Amino acid sequence: MTAMRALCSGMAVDHRVVDAQGWAALAQHMHAQDARLLALWGSDTRLQCGGFTVHACWLQRDALTLAELVLACGVTHYPALHALFPVADRLQRALRDLLGLQAPGMDSRPWLRHTAWGADEFPLRRDAPERGPERAPEAERYAFVAVDGEGVHEISVGPVHAGIIEPGQFRFSVVGEKVLRLEPRLGFAHKGVERRFQQLTLNEGAGLAARLCGDSAAANAWAYCMALETLAEVRIPPRAGALRALLLERERLANHLGDLGAIVNDAGFGFGLAQFSRLKEDLLRLNARVFGARYPMGAIQPGGVAFDLDDDAQSMLRTQCGVLRREVERLKVILDQHEGLQDRLAATGRVAPDLARRLGMLGLASRASGQALDLRAIPGLAPYDKLGVRIAVEQGGDVAARVAVRFAEVFESLRLSLALLDALPEGPHILALPEVIAPGLALGVVEGWRGPAFIALQAGEGGRIARCHPHDPSWQNWPALEWIMVQDIVPDFPLINKSFNLSYSGHDR
Repeated sequence: MTAMRALCSGMAVDHRVVDAQGWAALAQHMHAQDARLLALWGSDTRLQCGGFTVHACWLQRDALTLAELVLACGVTHYPALHALFPVADRLQRALRDLLGLQAPGMDSRPWLRHTAWGADEFPLRRDAPERGPERAPEAERYAFVAVDGEGVHEISVGPVHAGIIEPGQFRFSVVGEKVLRLEPRLGFAHKGVERRFQQLTLNEGAGLAARLCGDSAAANAWAYCMALETLAEVRIPPRAGALRALLLERERLANHLGDLGAIVNDAGFGFGLAQFSRLKEDLLRLNARVFGARYPMGAIQPGGVAFDLDDDAQSMLRTQCGVLRREVERLKVILDQHEGLQDRLAATGRVAPDLARRLGMLGLASRASGQALDLRAIPGLAPYDKLGVRIAVEQGGDVAARVAVRFAEVFESLRLSLALLDALPEGPHILALPEVIAPGLALGVVEGWRGPAFIALQAGEGGRIARCHPHDPSWQNWPALEWIMVQDIVPDFPLINKSFNLSYSGHDR
């Protein structure tokens, strides 16, 4: 396998090929360094080296550590990580469902499989059929953890929800309204995109990456293109980098505006939903006008972006930034002065900073619990390195803190958008990648609105994708939602859940 090359984002990568003992030792070291386990995945390399390969990637502020464990022929076990990194529990279950690899002591229940394929079938293996079975296997009864005791009963929610909410199942064990345990089951939206990536060329993969999760199209597409451009040893033009950042900030704005309205609506303040929905709609309509789509999934392309902005488009974007700032400032004053609303948000769904650190939380939810980690603030990360990104951090860890972080990030995204427009570099907005890209492995990671969007891209022969693993930060944050519900009551769940707004589609991929 070609050695890892440095990320064009400016993040250093420490790539280590280890044996099982080295894997365990490195995990201990990363845990001692308070590193976050960013992703865990595997590859079927039996035809190349006689075994499977397991990868783990850790994030330490401004650097990545990538571990690569090549298993001998016939070996399907590797050292477990879940005792040190709680998020690894479900990542290991997903790896078992997709490739049949096992970690000692892991939860034996399926996570992604459901009834899409049989228990002895592994869709990411090279010998797996291209199409699924004509008849799906019979559904298994999922073994939710039972809670016994006087007065205990269960409430089952989902997997089908109202409206267009994607499927997820939640099992509450309660006494009265008090929650004793919340256990989710996800994976219903599993789309098989990792297998689909292997059927595409390197250039075609960018379009699929943008569609992994509709509300994170810019983040995922940029992460994919970052990895591909690293493999191609190409640095995109400065104008392209600035336009990508503008897309990313407008994606952040759209989601934060929508979430602010939805959160206060779940707290009984319908006026807020109407107003923030109006502002989000205005933003999306301008997206359609200047980028060609409300959710511009085809905007970020390998080598740059698929559009350029003329003077009129730049003027419209600047004007909207000013309007949004004034409108959001007015709404924030109204929300802050609404005592009933603030009482509903405060102390609800609190994740203490120490718990957030131990669970390895990422992104917006972690910053609301005192974790000052935002990849946009990494030194040398273009074009943000010239903008002085201000990280929004709150210590409260409750719904109120997650609302406060969203407001702060709205104002910061508006500032960054204006700065990007005011200093938009001259020159091309895209360049062609080389026709021949050597096989190898590269990473891309971008701070999306939820947190780091991660892509591990392995190029094969003939310009095709040998392996592409995408990772959504919702994996890191779903466990926190379960933990904190034990402190709250059943009627708080919709409000707490919305304040996290974790992904189903991006998580299930």
